[in-house]
Amino acid sequence: MKQKRPTAARETGRHAGADAGKRVTVARALSKLGYCSRTQAEKLVLEGRVSVGGRKITDLSHWVAVDKDRITVDGKPVLAEEKIYLMLNKPRGLVTTRHDPEGRPTVFDCLRDIDTSFLSPVGRLDKASEGLLLFTNDTVLAQRLLDPETHLGKVYHVQVAGQIGDDQLKQMVAGIEEGGETLHAARAVHLRGGDKNTWIEVELEEGRNRQIRRMLDALGFEVLRLLRVSIGTIALGDLPKGTSRSLAPEEVAYLRRRTGL
Repeated sequence: MKQKRPTAARETGRHAGADAGKRVTVARALSKLGYCSRTQAEKLVLEGRVSVGGRKITDLSHWVAVDKDRITVDGKPVLAEEKIYLMLNKPRGLVTTRHDPEGRPTVFDCLRDIDTSFLSPVGRLDKASEGLLLFTNDTVLAQRLLDPETHLGKVYHVQVAGQIGDDQLKQMVAGIEEGGETLHAARAVHLRGGDKNTWIEVELEEGRNRQIRRMLDALGFEVLRLLRVSIGTIALGDLPKGTSRSLAPEEVAYLRRRTGL
C-alpha cells in the first residue's frame, strides 16, 4: 500500500514555534542535511534504507529532530553539508529551474563551475526578467525568505513603454484586481524617463507569479525590461551579468536575523 506524503498543514503545525526548522519528517531531514532531494529521500525511506537511532524507518510521516537524532542511510551516518549561499546576476532568457522539458537554457548553466547538487534558487525570476537571484542549500532560510510573513522587500527596476503617471503608480500600491487576485506593490516611484519609455522602481513584499508584469499589463503598459536589484539590503551591485558570488558572512547573518533565525 502506497504511503501518503504528510500534508503541508501537518508539517507547518509541527514546525511552528521554537522547534521550527529542527523537527521534521525523516525525508525532509535528509533533504535539509543536504544528503539528497526530498523526492530521493522518500524513495530511500520506502525502500527501508533509512534508520533513525538504529531503528529502520519506512513510514514517511515519521518525525525526527534534525539536530539530535542519529540518521543513517545504508548504515552510514548522514552529516550536515556545509551551507552555501550564492547570488547570481541572472541574464534575460534563462528559466529558473534545474531541468527544462523544452530544452531551454536554465540559470544553472551560469553555475557550471560550482557543485550545485543540492543548491536551489530562492524563488524565481521569469524567463524575460533579469537580476538578483539567490541560491542556497539552507532550506530553512530559503523557506523563511519566501514566506510573506517575513515582509522582506524585493526591489525591481522596470522599464515600461510610454509614460506612466503618478496616478498609475499609486494604483499599484493601492491594489489592482487581476486574474481573480488583488495585487499590491509596497512602493512604486519614478526613476527616469523620456517620451518613449519610463523607468520605475517597484518594491514587493509578496511573491505572486509575474506580479509586476500583471499589474502593469492591467494598467495598459508593456514591460520592456524588468531587473531585480535587491532583496532587503542585499544588493546586486556591479556583479557582471551571468556571474555569481558567495554571500559575505555579514549578508548571510543579515538574512538570518531578518527572517528570525
